[in-house]
Amino acid sequence: MVLATMYSQPFALVVAEGGRAECKLVETVVQNRFALKGPLRMVGDKAYDNDPLDARLRRQHIELIAPHRKGRISPKTQDSRPLRLYKQRWRVERFFAWLYNFRRCAMRYERKAENFLGFIQLACVLMLLRYF
Repeated sequence: MVLATMYSQPFALVVAEGGRAECKLVETVVQNRFALKGPLRMVGDKAYDNDPLDARLRRQHIELIAPHRKGRISPKTQDSRPLRLYKQRWRVERFFAWLYNFRRCAMRYERKAENFLGFIQLACVLMLLRYF
């Protein structure tokens, strides 16, 4: 799971097994960030529409922007103004497109997660060096 900036640069990175839900990994990703200062906003898809997750992120002063699921029972927590930022999600997809230019990162060939994480981190460093 990757947290990217609005300029498609990597901000935080975590590798986990495929069976875990992404909304349970969010706090781990925020804690393992590359920068000292945490993000102000996080944009996610409908899988992140979770009231307990939203409450935990608010305690960390992070605003979660995610469209509401269709079958939501509890009242809606966001209006259309912050959801306009959801249209900027293509920037995260651009990060993944750049990441898949590195052949080792497009497909997981390594058996151990540490080796795969090392290749992903190396690719992120090479992407960050383009800006400096």
